[in-house]
Amino acid sequence: MRKRKLLSQRHPFLYFLAVNARRIKRQLEWVFDGKKYAKTKASDKLDFRIKKHQSVLLKKLGDNNEQLQINKVTNLKIASAKINGIIIKPGETFSFCKLVGLPTKKKGYLLGMELSFGEAKAGIGGGICQISNLIHWLVIHSPLTVTERYHHSFDPFPDDGRVLPFGSGATVFYNYLDYQFTNNTEHTFQINLWFTDKCLEGELRIDTELNYAYHVSEKEHQFLKIDHQFYRKNEIWRDKILKFEGGKIVATELIMKNFARVTYTPAEFLDTTE
Repeated sequence: MRKRKLLSQRHPFLYFLAVNARRIKRQLEWVFDGKKYAKTKASDKLDFRIKKHQSVLLKKLGDNNEQLQINKVTNLKIASAKINGIIIKPGETFSFCKLVGLPTKKKGYLLGMELSFGEAKAGIGGGICQISNLIHWLVIHSPLTVTERYHHSFDPFPDDGRVLPFGSGATVFYNYLDYQFTNNTEHTFQINLWFTDKCLEGELRIDTELNYAYHVSEKEHQFLKIDHQFYRKNEIWRDKILKFEGGKIVATELIMKNFARVTYTPAEFLDTTE
């Protein structure tokens, strides 16, 4: 059975109206939701690092997308400049879309790969989710509270040097699919982003050293075949450990449970069709 298209998918003008309605709604929320959004940036780094991570810039994602990958690096550099050095004070909320803004040609953004309506295609500013993915990985290693996060409903490409667990990222689409977290602690945090020849690198810093840390791991990973369609599932867990007591675990929690359609044939899978 063919899946019925959404009304906004049937005509470009209807899609345009739907997107703009959602964007206006979000802009009103930014004004009236009562949140204090982080906007202060500092070139001086806070004293203590909580977590650092790097993400490879050019990856093999399907075929014939080399130029989109190269363009993505340009997009990443433009977007990361809007975030680098951002300070998140107690009570403040980090909003990816509010800081980065709408990616446009006028701002220098190029066609990059983005995932939309179940397929990978070219779009202006495509690829900047790599930044939100990295930031989310940093944040879940901290006491910061994720308040808004979305992930893709499908997995379009086989793993090629994947380092992070499947489903541990955070997709964004200006401005109604946002990535937000709130600082409900008494500490001040900072996100720094920079580039090497091969990687986007980032770190989360804090003004006071914590006596605990977090370890994030994947469990129950599996590919499934259900009614002639492939799916992927896993769970992502987090241990809170005491740094100065031999890594003693004082709390364990399930932070993500993922289940998504896969658009390729995995090498190994459990067939539940029959």
